[in-house]
Amino acid sequence: MTRPTSLPLSLRVPLITAGMMVLVGIVASQQVMATLGAVQEERLRELARLHVDGLTVALGPAVLRRDVWEVYDTLDRAKQAMAGQRLVLTVVADEAGQVIAASNPLRAPVDSLIEPLRQGAQPVETIRLTGEEPHVRVLSGLVFQGREVGTILSELDVSDLVAERRRVLLWLLAGNAAATLILALGGYIAVRRMLHPVAELAAHMARADGAPEAIPEHRIPAGDTELARLFQTYNAMIGAAAAKAEAERRLAERERFVSLGRLSSSLAHEINNPLGGLLNAADTIRTYADRPEVVRDSVDLLDRGLRHLRDVTRATLEQNRLDRHGLPLKPEDFDDLKLLFAPETARLRQTLDWQVDAAAAALATLSAASVRQIALNLLLNASTAAGEGGAVGCTVEFRPEGLCIAVSDSGPGLPPEARRRLLSDDALLPGTGVGLRLVRDLVAGLRGRIDYSRMPNRSVVQVTLPIGGDTC
Repeated sequence: MTRPTSLPLSLRVPLITAGMMVLVGIVASQQVMATLGAVQEERLRELARLHVDGLTVALGPAVLRRDVWEVYDTLDRAKQAMAGQRLVLTVVADEAGQVIAASNPLRAPVDSLIEPLRQGAQPVETIRLTGEEPHVRVLSGLVFQGREVGTILSELDVSDLVAERRRVLLWLLAGNAAATLILALGGYIAVRRMLHPVAELAAHMARADGAPEAIPEHRIPAGDTELARLFQTYNAMIGAAAAKAEAERRLAERERFVSLGRLSSSLAHEINNPLGGLLNAADTIRTYADRPEVVRDSVDLLDRGLRHLRDVTRATLEQNRLDRHGLPLKPEDFDDLKLLFAPETARLRQTLDWQVDAAAAALATLSAASVRQIALNLLLNASTAAGEGGAVGCTVEFRPEGLCIAVSDSGPGLPPEARRRLLSDDALLPGTGVGLRLVRDLVAGLRGRIDYSRMPNRSVVQVTLPIGGDTC
């Protein structure tokens, strides 16, 4: 069943208008019918009062004498005088309730009781038209010389009044229905026209590619209306969002290069140290060129040293490539991270515990660039926290909730400001770093989760990334 709140606004407003019109129509119709009924009843009471008063004056002596023929003659003359004026039956009875005479003796024979005819009869002063009955009976006492000597019962034809009430009711229903339909249709058209700019705004906000675009100036309503201000505010918001996205992109690029710059000195030592051994091997080959075993050992040393330099260079280039976005994550990416990060721990004389247990097929569902950047930033932060002679750990494994990367250190733990940057979306304070906030943004982009825990002499930051796009 469709809930009213799920209907579009262009339908809800006309429906509400129609509902209010129906309520107003019902109230107005009741008032009209009540007024019409009051007018009809007043006219009927006036007619009945004149009829009864005339009979009371004319029949008093005859009823007192119980003169049947004179009473009948008076009723017959009254019937002829009121021909066509609603009178159907008039019955006159004595004090005992026995019929003296009636305008139609077949319905009320002489000396019969008037009691059966009294059923449903109303006093003259309180006549009411109820239901669809075509006749109404009126009962009045016959008073002569201050004494009630009998009863007058009259039956009046009100079929035309009932028909008039029915006809007015039908016209009211038809008029209310037509007015409701016209107003609902007019309201629908008016609301659709009023909401057209809002629909256009919603279409711009819900673009299929997820990138809302600014509304052209010529599509903004003219004047300083609420809709015009809304469109202008939306365009300003789009501009601000684009500027924010560009600033975040630049911050991310800067953070990436800052991370690499921090490793540059360690990498320089990592490359420079083997060069002395390689030069010595080259001198040995020149000096002992006639000794095959010495040349062979020196060539092996050259090969190992050059391969090490190649691996360091390749890992550095892989981390700094601009086109890594979209490439799948591989186990070799973690080997590169270790190769890049190991010189930093060596420089600070830190202990590095590195454990990676990850299948290539599952890793391929994640972005290599994002995961490498997340892990490198956490490792550099852990190395700084651990300090000289400390311990840093990195564990990568699969769990039911996804790929878990846990980075630990023996430092004093994350300060409150660093935890806020890593675990919340609060605005960054001026002068604070963006590395941990970049980690949070990258994890959020992968629909992952970050957990921080503090154990005795150890802090652990765990990142859980869903495999195959599932939420952790």
